[in-house]
Order: sequence, then structure tokens, then C-alpha cells
Amino acid sequence: MAGIVGEERYVFETEWYDQQASLIRSYRVTYYPGDQTVEMYDNKNRRIFLKRSPQGGIVMNDLYVGSILTVQTRQLKIIDYGDVATRKRFEVDRQRTFAMIKPDAYTNIGKIIDAIYLNGFKISKLKMSRFTPATAGVFYGEHKGKPFFPNLQQFITSDVVVGMELVAENAIDKWRQLIGPTNTAVAKTDAPDSLRAYFGTDGTKNAVHGSDSNGSVKKETAFWFEGNPSDRPMKTTAQLNSCSLCIIKPHIIQAGQAGMIIDLILQEGFEISGMEMFHLNKATVEEFYDVYKGVLPEYVPLIEHLSSGPIIVMEIRQENVVPNFRALVGPHDPEIAKHLRPNTIRAKFGLDRVRNALHCTDLAEDAVVECEYFFNILQAYQ
Repeated sequence: MAGIVGEERYVFETEWYDQQASLIRSYRVTYYPGDQTVEMYDNKNRRIFLKRSPQGGIVMNDLYVGSILTVQTRQLKIIDYGDVATRKRFEVDRQRTFAMIKPDAYTNIGKIIDAIYLNGFKISKLKMSRFTPATAGVFYGEHKGKPFFPNLQQFITSDVVVGMELVAENAIDKWRQLIGPTNTAVAKTDAPDSLRAYFGTDGTKNAVHGSDSNGSVKKETAFWFEGNPSDRPMKTTAQLNSCSLCIIKPHIIQAGQAGMIIDLILQEGFEISGMEMFHLNKATVEEFYDVYKGVLPEYVPLIEHLSSGPIIVMEIRQENVVPNFRALVGPHDPEIAKHLRPNTIRAKFGLDRVRNALHCTDLAEDAVVECEYFFNILQAYQ
């Protein structure tokens, strides 16, 4: 299927990690939005790898540097724009910024994430972590030696934080406008609808952080998300004991409902002790769901769905957490949930037996193993 002269198309440089060969392979991907088709060119071998063919799972909002595209079961990471026209079209429209939810806003994580989606941002990366005095000194290095730094360092290391990469048009300015002035008192007066006005306390305990420039974005996102996983300073906070696993499925994230579910979990008294966004390929999902093969009639579409887009994985903790959390999540089938347990998460957010909002641990003896899979084993590949 050849391209038509004048037809709208966008070109991206991508990378795919070939686990079997332990190699990173590079492809130039051309996307045609008119009919949602994709063509792939193998940069090393200098030949067409995939002729133009339909890829209905890819939409325009998925196209930005750092995004993960699933094409022919391969998860391709966009690393650059492939031509000048594509760069001009997307560089401002798909600008990235770094955002962070601070320790004082832990109970409002869900509400803040909900506000992020409601204001038109896409969350492309997310991880719960915790600063040490050393990592706080690096992240806030520009403030070292200032009178307020010891108080800032003590505060920012006091509990977990959530780092995120956000994507939107003019994302840096848009996010800083949404969070409001640094000092909460000023925010309440000058920007009463800002996040700091709603959730902040003072100039230090002001709920959220936002990068102030392109340079800061690059430095802060690299500090949180880039490089060899074992060398990244911001580690997972998962405890891997007395826990249950929760996976927010792709359809919920696509609908911008993840924040509402996270808030509901926190308001019900559960602790979220670990949280991270993952992009899973089919092989990884099949490995995780191996025990369900031949058991669940919807096994194949379930694998397709969980590998179709980002998921948010959480380690949930509470006394008797597995049965208690399953009660909150509700029956596997949302239709049954709506009739028998209308206040459960699946009753409120589930669509069908595949898109039923969440996965949660079924048996207490599986809980630690499931959490270890994401917060230990898969850490090497993120």
C-alpha cells in the first residue's frame, strides 16, 4: 500500500529491545492518520521491515518522544522525530514536563492525578519513590546552602513521593499554571483554583512540584526514569509483604479515570505502598497470567487488552488485605457487580469481563509473588 502524494503522514525514530538477542534494534516508523496504518523501516539492514498495514490501536495522542507504540507485538519506544515536518507538528503540541506529588499530599494522590487528566494532560510515566538525604541533595541541588534547605530536605524525605512525566501542548507552562504559586498562602489568594491552593499548607509543604524550563525537565525526568534501572537513584517503595497487587487496566487510563480509582482506594483506608506505570508486551502478560491459561474463557482478549496500552500497578497494604481489597474491587463480571455489589469498583468502572477496571490478587498466598513480579523482576526492564 503506497503513500498518496500530499497524504498526511508522520515519521518517528524508534527503538525496540530484543530480549532474546539482548540487542536494541532501531526502526523508522511512518504513521498515516487517515487510515491508521503504519510502515516500519529497519535502519540497520536498510530495508522495509513491515509494509504499510492497519494498526488500529495507535492514535494521534500516542505520538510523542518517549511514548511506547505496540506494533506487531513489538513495543517500540519513540526516541526522536524522523523529519522536520513531524518535529514542527509535535514538538510544542506534545511537550513534556516533570511533575511530582510531595509527601504532604499523599492522601490526595488520586485527586491530583484526576485533576491532571481533567486538565488535558497525558501521564506517560509514573513511579512512587522515596528520597534519601543524598538523592534529595542532588534533586534540589540548586537550593543547597540556602537557609530553607535543611527544612526542605527533612520534609521531602519524610514519606513517599510520586514522580510523573506529563505530556500536553505547552506542558511546562500549563502545569505550572495549574499548580499555582510556590507559596500556598499566595496561591490561595492569587490562584484559588490551583492545586497548591487546594492541597498545600505553606511554602515548603505545597503539595506538588513542576519543572520550570526545558532544561529542568530533561534533568528531572532523567533523574527519575532514565539510565540503567539498577543505577537509577529513585527506587521502588514496594514492601513485598502483607500486600495485595492491583493493576489499573488500559481502558481506565485511556478514559482518564485512574485518579478516581486511586482516590477511592485511599479513602477506603488502604495504603498504597508502591506504584508504577508499566507498558507490557504480550509475552510478559502471558507470563504473568500463565495460571489463567485454559481457565478463563476470555484469556486471549485479556492478554490483548493488557498489552494494548499503559497500566498502573500498585502494591496495596492493610490488615487482611487480600480479602478486604477483593471486596472493594467486586465480582469479576461488572454486570454481576452492578446487581449484587453496586458500590464496588468494578460495578462503577467496569465495562465487561475483560475491561473490568482492575486486576487484584485472588489468593493470599499469591500476593507477594504477584507484587515481586512487577516491583522486583520487571524493574530490570523498565
